[in-house]
Amino acid sequence: MADAPIVLLNGFYHGSWAWSEVITELAARGRAAVAVDLAAHGLHAVAPESATRRPFDAGAFATEPSPVFGIGLDAAADLLIGRLKAIGGGRRLPAVAHSMGGAVLTRAAEREPGLFAHLYYLAAYMPASDTPCLVYPSLPEGQSNRFMTLLVGDPESTGALRIDPGNPDPEVQKAIREAFYGDVEEPKAAAAIAMLSCDAPVAMVVESTTLTGSGWGSVPRTYIRCTQDRTIPAELQTLFVSQADAAFPGNRTSVFDLTTSHSAFLSAPDQVADVLTDSPKG
Repeated sequence: MADAPIVLLNGFYHGSWAWSEVITELAARGRAAVAVDLAAHGLHAVAPESATRRPFDAGAFATEPSPVFGIGLDAAADLLIGRLKAIGGGRRLPAVAHSMGGAVLTRAAEREPGLFAHLYYLAAYMPASDTPCLVYPSLPEGQSNRFMTLLVGDPESTGALRIDPGNPDPEVQKAIREAFYGDVEEPKAAAAIAMLSCDAPVAMVVESTTLTGSGWGSVPRTYIRCTQDRTIPAELQTLFVSQADAAFPGNRTSVFDLTTSHSAFLSAPDQVADVLTDSPKG
């Protein structure tokens, strides 16, 4: 039987477009891959009206409730599970998540472990049982992140982790580039920033998943640690692995290191493809 296609899930603010270069590299290695949009992102993204209203009102943008505020982990997992069933046709599939896509991958694998051949976390949240992702940036391992300073407005009021990728201020553009694309060549980073959505549902970071040995803990997993990451610091990525291995010592995490920033899918797509094709499939 031919290798099952690899399913790729983006993180916050990105879409399936983020994986285009990895898909090309995988194809060159004889592996098929399909990128799917995270709920409320890509083709499912909905921006607040103030984001495109002209003249731009910064105050309105900082306070307008988000149209995606109520989309949580179950809704996002529903969408991913549906895509996996359609793509796999009953086969177990390897799945890769980036950044906050990891929390959604975790919820989906806990609910439907039989859909997954292997879980890959690329600089992704891999939260411990009953632990919301929002907890992690305030931990000592996460405090050096440059992501939280990008937020606009009060997430409790807007219902979103809102950023402003359309802000022409060079300092804002520089801050986004340093947080997400530190080692991506500047023209490519600018093109990626232009495609970012502005709202990520706060529900996804305040909800948690109870992990079990028969659910998520039963699926083989690999963590791809990006050692120069300024959004999810390497120390925090290491914590995810140690927590998972302590909870499920009979199913330990394989770890691969890449000397890249948060967005290895743009700065080192060949290396990402190498890990996905050379690592254990479970």
